[in-house]
Amino acid sequence: MPSLRIAELRDLLLAPAGPLTRVEVVDVTRSTNTDLADALRADPTSWPDASVLVAEHQSEGRGRAGRSWETPRGTSLTCSFVVHPPVPADRFGWIGLLAGLGAVNALRATAGVPATLKWPNDLLVPAETEVEGWGAARKVGGILAEVVPLPAGQPSAVVIGIGINVSQSVAELPVPSATSLALAGARHVDREGLLVALVAAQQEVALRWRESGGDAVASGLADEVAAVCSTLGTRVRVELPGGGEVSGLAERLDDDGALVVVDDAGDPQRVLAGDVRHVRAAR
Repeated sequence: MPSLRIAELRDLLLAPAGPLTRVEVVDVTRSTNTDLADALRADPTSWPDASVLVAEHQSEGRGRAGRSWETPRGTSLTCSFVVHPPVPADRFGWIGLLAGLGAVNALRATAGVPATLKWPNDLLVPAETEVEGWGAARKVGGILAEVVPLPAGQPSAVVIGIGINVSQSVAELPVPSATSLALAGARHVDREGLLVALVAAQQEVALRWRESGGDAVASGLADEVAAVCSTLGTRVRVELPGGGEVSGLAERLDDDGALVVVDDAGDPQRVLAGDVRHVRAAR
């Protein structure tokens, strides 16, 4: 696919025409999240609130739980946002889910695919056949939100990495559970248009969250996340960090974004992190 045009993107996305304060595009990097975290630790002012780093290619992209993530050059949209949320840190747990909501909204509006969010950070599109742990869906993208502690007196920064498979062929996909927008029948697979739509959707969600003081419930965003979350209403098996698992019905999201799973004994279990496998639909 054509390379991203940095001048045109800056014209569209940088203030005052757009909502961002800094836009950079690099040809290749290990990981946009890692680069931004390192830069912020070295100079907390280097990446202000509402800035983004985009890479044509990541050689050591990272997913949740430290998993590696790499795609052929020019076939994906890989970017990381820097935000300095003026809300209590105990409400940061919603940031990844809200980024997922924004990404789903952008994919539905721009690519025309019925994207959903698999708790906590996978972007899915429907598929005709089933894959164990995923059901009749495939992963088209993912999100990794990381808090970067800064020196005393500086507000914490959060780096939100978003990767979306855009134009990969079947042969270029790393695992059977993955797909791309092109394979999913997207109306458009233009990375620049997708980036502009993604920025707009992220900013719309973030503004509402901030105006509510970080209260996802009061702002109505929690309900919107639940509405696009395909995990809810399904039977799941959650592999917990450090070992152990929880099985049962994924019933709802708690006020802090935790997944509430009603186990086989009928007891609700709060899950703050873990690998979710969709066992079978319960709707």
